[in-house]
Amino acid sequence: MLAQKLDTTTVAGLVSDATAAPSMHNAQPWRFRYAPSAATFTLLADPERTLPHADPTGRGLHVGCGAALLNLRVAIAHLGRRPVTTLLPAPGTPELLATVRLDGPVPAADGLAALYPAIRDRHTSRYPFSDERVPQDVRTALVEAAAQEKAELTFPESPHLQSVLDLIRDAEGYNLMDDDRDTEMRHWARDTRGDAPVDGIPEYALGPRKRGGAAPARDFAGRKPVPGRPLVDFEERPQLALLSTAHDGPADWLRAGEALERVLLLATLHGLTSSFATQALEWPDLRWLLRDPLSGSGHVQMVLRLGYGPRGPATPRRSVKHVLTIDTRKRERR
Repeated sequence: MLAQKLDTTTVAGLVSDATAAPSMHNAQPWRFRYAPSAATFTLLADPERTLPHADPTGRGLHVGCGAALLNLRVAIAHLGRRPVTTLLPAPGTPELLATVRLDGPVPAADGLAALYPAIRDRHTSRYPFSDERVPQDVRTALVEAAAQEKAELTFPESPHLQSVLDLIRDAEGYNLMDDDRDTEMRHWARDTRGDAPVDGIPEYALGPRKRGGAAPARDFAGRKPVPGRPLVDFEERPQLALLSTAHDGPADWLRAGEALERVLLLATLHGLTSSFATQALEWPDLRWLLRDPLSGSGHVQMVLRLGYGPRGPATPRRSVKHVLTIDTRKRERR
């Protein structure tokens, strides 16, 4: 027998936890519906929050929504309930991304509930990291976390690592030369001198400008300088991780997002900080070259930078009332 129905406050809290996930340019491209009669959440894409220049296929949108889906599963497990997830339940309705039904007690071996404390502690850090290496046992745990969500996490070493860094650098140059992409990126870089932002990347979260170092450091200010930002050196030995899936369709993108967030939450519990290096992923020809040159298999869905350094500040989130709809209709009897 299922536990008692969730009250409105609990439903809102679960969605609030879900929306703490990262998304491309912090666009937060998700909406949620909850049907009390079926004890089921529905995750939908928000078509008004797409990035037509940087993400024309919607791959990044799906990854971000997948990360929110993982957070929702973790929060439900934290309640002691088992989240039963179905991806793309209505193929003819592409904006309907997933359903999550609350079932009986969560299995103790599931491991999701243990990740819950990291949901609010995980923040993207656009600051330099130290030279301290991530221990092998932690790397192994992160690899296993990705595998639990049917994805592969690898830590490239030279010469593959240098190739990845070169591709990211090339993509940065392409972005700066592309007027539409620069305008789109700066649209999401929020000026915090006016009203408090609810999405995007506020100036206080831009981090310093890169002066030197090998680590990738994306500047979301683009061509528009922000006064007062310091110039600093980033790490010379960046620790990057590639997250890949065997196939490359919408369901794979969602699974990649789930794997990404599971890795990030576990990394946070291990005291790691993280940022993203998505530049080369946004150019199809460069993304293809990110693959491991030896295996040549898999489709890279995310490039992570991991290490030990200052935690980034929390970035704004849209109010739950703007992303959640509660269906009050009663389920029809069959």
